[in-house]
Order: sequence, then C-alpha cells, then structure tokens
Amino acid sequence: MSIEAASARAVMHRFWKTAGGFWRGTPAWALLVLLVIGVGLQVFVQYRLNYWNRDFFNALEAREGRQIWHLAQVLFTLAAASIALAVTAVWGRMTFQRLWRDWLTSRLIESWLEEQRYQRAGFVNGQRQNPEYRITEDARIATDAPIDLVVGLLSSLLVAGTFVVVLWNVGGTLEVRIWEGVIRLPGYLVGASVVYAAGTTLSMMVVGRYMVDVIERKNQAEADFKYVVARVNTRTTLAPYAEDAPTLAAAQESVIGQWKRLCGQHMRTTFVSHGNTLLAPIIGLVLCAPNYIMGRVTLGEVTQTAAAFVAVQGAFNWLVDNYPRLAEWMSSAYRVGILLTTLDALDTKRKREVAPTS
Repeated sequence: MSIEAASARAVMHRFWKTAGGFWRGTPAWALLVLLVIGVGLQVFVQYRLNYWNRDFFNALEAREGRQIWHLAQVLFTLAAASIALAVTAVWGRMTFQRLWRDWLTSRLIESWLEEQRYQRAGFVNGQRQNPEYRITEDARIATDAPIDLVVGLLSSLLVAGTFVVVLWNVGGTLEVRIWEGVIRLPGYLVGASVVYAAGTTLSMMVVGRYMVDVIERKNQAEADFKYVVARVNTRTTLAPYAEDAPTLAAAQESVIGQWKRLCGQHMRTTFVSHGNTLLAPIIGLVLCAPNYIMGRVTLGEVTQTAAAFVAVQGAFNWLVDNYPRLAEWMSSAYRVGILLTTLDALDTKRKREVAPTS
C-alpha cells in the first residue's frame, strides 16, 4: 500500500471514528429498521405491479373488459400503497440525515472551539484547512449521502433478487438454431442482464475514475474562494481595490476552472447512465421478441419480462447511477476527516508545549 493510500485510509478511519458515534445512544437504529421495512414493502409492491402489468396486457389482448376494470381497481390500491411507502421513506430518510448532521456538526464545532483551536486551524502543514466550509457544507454531504446510498443499495439488492426470479421463470428458454442443431439457453434473460450490467458498470468505472479527485479539488477551490471573500470583507483596515482584486480574481478563476473539469466528468458519466436508461427497456423487449413470435409467451408475459429486465438493470447498475454521488461523499467525508485529524494534531502539539511547565 502506498503512503498516500495509507494516509487516506487513516483519514477516513478518523471520520468514521467520530461520525460513527451517532449510532450509540440515538434513535439511529430505530430509523434504520423503519427504512429497511419500508424498502422491503416497496419492493413487494413493485413485484405485484410487475404481475399486474402481465395480467393487464393479457386482458387487453383477450379484450376482456370486466378483467380490465378489475385490474384498474387493483392498480389504484397498489399505487396508493406505493405512494404511502414513498412518503414514509422520505420522512425516515430525511429525519435520519437531519439528526446525524446535527450530531456530527455539534461535535465538530465543539472540537473546533475547544482550547481556541479555531485560531490555529486555518493554515496547517502548508495547506489552508477552511474549517468553516468543512463544518457546514462537507459535514452535510458526509451525513446526507450515506443514508441515500445505503437505502438505494439495499433496494437494489432486493429488486435484483426478486426480479431475477421473474426473468428466469417467465422469460423461459431461448432456442438458437445453428446448422442442423438447436442450442437451448434456459434463463437466457438472466445471463443477458448480467452481461449488460457488467458492461455498463465497467464503462462507468472507466469514464469516472477521476471524479473523486475532481470533486475534491472543486470543493477545495470553493472553500478557498469563500475564505478569500470573507477575509476581504472582514479587514480591519481599508485596503485599496488594486490589492484585493487580483486575489479575488485568482480564486474565482480557480473555482470556474474546477467546475469546468467537473462538467467534463459529468458529461462522460451521463453518456453511460443516460444511454443505459434509453437502451435497457428496448433491449428487454428485443430479447423477449423471439419467444413471443414463436408463440411461447403471451403479450402480457413479454411486457412483464421486459419490465423485470429494466428493474434488474436498475438494480445491477446501482453503481452506474450513484457513482457521482458516491464520489462526492468520499470527497466530503475525507475533508471532514482531514479537519478532525488537524484538530487532533493541534491538541497533541498544545499538550507537548505545556508539558514542561506542568
């Protein structure tokens, strides 16, 4: 392991050492259980909607008016349940984030103010620390993103496990004629889904491999810009415009330059994620078409398996959809960890300075 990697791991460990304290003596676990139950119920509703989709298109194909009306009533019930679960999930998730941010920010401010460290934490080890930005903005992202990411990952795992079964059972076997023989591919939609998801995930990892570094530099430039503006605004003596203008212009130029780099990263990741959003439904239908043409599946089963294919792709491509958010969280958590490490170093230094006189 390189020195930089070991240092990064130590900083992230320091972040979790403090941030993880929220899980002790708080309602964190109760909220987490509520979110897990809500995710499970929401996946069950999606599962029922998948079968509703099959039954509805089969009823349309058979022109069964009474069945269509009955299914319309069932849809209303499922939609109401899904909306109620979604609203509850928003409340649980945002309450969790609010409480965690409040807890972590309080600890950061307490540590920052203790022994007047705020007077010494501005510039350490040759780097501007910008504690104000890290306490406000980075602490928010560092506590917001993990909840969204974990809940999304849990939902993706449950969706993948549920709808892979649908693909295997409903999708059937694909028969491919080669020369005089026939090759049978049972559960071919599952294999196709895995291969397709692996391709999109690998593509996202390749095109977005520099995003964490780009976001880190963008956040640092933003923090530096705010620092420079605040310093000019709080001068105790009036300085000529010519002295401040170049400093402000340089900080502004740095921010704009980093945003330009970030724009390029988002353009590349959007190319993969948006392309996947457009192609996944079409690929699902195309893969189902051979068995429908051969009369092995009904129209309802085609739409059901195509919808299941899209659901599985969404689950498998969790990293594709969340890579920018994950990169942003890693950057902010690292910056909070750096602040905590700096405060620890200042405390250690102060103890060493007063030790001989005690």
